[in-house]
Amino acid sequence: MQAHRKIIIAIDGFSSSGKSTMARRLASAIGYRYIDSGAMYRAVTLYALDNGMVDDDGKLHESEIIESLPCIKVDFEVQPDGTQHTVLNGIDVEKEIRRLRVSNVVSPVAAIPEVRHALVAMQKALGKERGIVMDGRDIGTVVFSDAELKVFVDASAETRAQRRFKELLEKGSAVSYEDVLANVVHRDHIDSTREESPLRKADDAISIDNSNMTIDEQDAWLMEQFNKVVKA
Repeated sequence: MQAHRKIIIAIDGFSSSGKSTMARRLASAIGYRYIDSGAMYRAVTLYALDNGMVDDDGKLHESEIIESLPCIKVDFEVQPDGTQHTVLNGIDVEKEIRRLRVSNVVSPVAAIPEVRHALVAMQKALGKERGIVMDGRDIGTVVFSDAELKVFVDASAETRAQRRFKELLEKGSAVSYEDVLANVVHRDHIDSTREESPLRKADDAISIDNSNMTIDEQDAWLMEQFNKVVKA
């Protein structure tokens, strides 16, 4: 990779919009570190689920979750094939955090202000050296409001649910499309209306609707935006 100045690339968007795939592939192509901020919230959610902090009806024990935050350490480990796995307190939890069990509760957990404050601090620390691509819900608006390149990704709820449904089936999860669609719509509502750093497009972000785009087309579009910034 030629020696361009290192920048921060913030990719925000709705659940299952493909932002993680875009971010991961761009980071690999340009030699940057990829940070999946959503995986960090999923890891906290998994910890809460496994430690009895979420009732069967989905009710959260918020005070217990907040008190447990100092005991939760989230990191990422690069695998031999170049992919990145989420590690929770030293344990690889990549498969567990992607299950619908976690998806159904992650948005309410992520809406807890103390959880957001703790993870935003972690995310800012990860970006100190720049040269990263981070995706999430509030990266361009809160975590890195000074990011040199901000992208907001969208697609129809049905398209996003179909993608997520296919992904879950491929991973062996027994789910219905209707349940996945309901989860996507529910998460959209919580993410967009929560009081603490709601999902929204940053004023200086570039929008992309990838409902009818291939992954290769997304990659080409994103690389073009990156080159415009670093060569400016």
